[in-house]
Amino acid sequence: MLRAAGTAGGHELEYLTIHGHRRAFVRTGSGPALLLLHGLGADHTTWEPVIDQLARRYTVIAPDLLGHGQSAKPRADYSVGGYANGMRDLLTVLGIDKVTVVGHSFGGGVAMQFAYQFPERTERLMLVGSGGLGPDVHPVIRAITTPGFEYLMGPLTLPGVRHVVATAMRGLSRTGVKEFRDFDEVASIYETFQDFDARSAICHVTRAVVDWRGQIVTMADRAYLTEAMPLCVIWGEDDRVIPATHASLASVLAPSARVEIISNAGHFPHKDHPERFVRIVNDFVRKTQPATYSRSRFRSLLRTGYVPAPVAEQPVEIASVTPIR
Repeated sequence: MLRAAGTAGGHELEYLTIHGHRRAFVRTGSGPALLLLHGLGADHTTWEPVIDQLARRYTVIAPDLLGHGQSAKPRADYSVGGYANGMRDLLTVLGIDKVTVVGHSFGGGVAMQFAYQFPERTERLMLVGSGGLGPDVHPVIRAITTPGFEYLMGPLTLPGVRHVVATAMRGLSRTGVKEFRDFDEVASIYETFQDFDARSAICHVTRAVVDWRGQIVTMADRAYLTEAMPLCVIWGEDDRVIPATHASLASVLAPSARVEIISNAGHFPHKDHPERFVRIVNDFVRKTQPATYSRSRFRSLLRTGYVPAPVAEQPVEIASVTPIR
């Protein structure tokens, strides 16, 4: 195991080598542990607007998932289960037994999987614009599953082309048009595609959770396992990557979940309204008790084999709407 330090995105990065692969992460603050999991193609810097505020109350762990950021990009297991195992191992090495898991987009799928696989280590679950709640996903993400995408993108990431495209995206993000709200973040993800290993890793990740019909991985068949675990779902009302209607599906699959829809926010509500996001996290943690794992109860739930009714047949109700103007 190798440890070193560096800087990226304004916070000191630490490195650990686990199972032969380098893992980069930010660790800061003190108090109950909060694990922040980023989305597809992003890294820990997506949480930069909220890390310092959260660190006032929590020990914040914000990793670069394998295949992303400053972590290694090997030919490896990029399934949500593999990522959940990786987070378990990272936390174990860091001496952290239990966490509140906060997952954004693809990271939400990893957070759900972590909670399913390791309920004894999960105190609460927070999903932000999360995958795994319905089939809908942006066509660009589906395109990544196209055979040979990692090779097709090569010419589109050459220095001159990359500069023009990224600059145009960032310019569009500043126009105030809702459809272009998240283009600054998309530009950053696009720029990482200049690295063939990064492109290959992203393709492996995407193909594990998305096909031409949309999202493959879903929490629908296991949502009943969250019955005893506090769950909060946060969504940007103007999300164009994963529609905000998926938040209403969460309230159907897990009726006790707290659902927050933030207006004037896109796929990255924690960046669009960081102070409001932190207030929601603080309030949710303060008003809920950490989940208590019972092996016998978990066994009973699994034996019952509860199967939810089709979502279309269930009434849809949003638990909470948070207007931000």
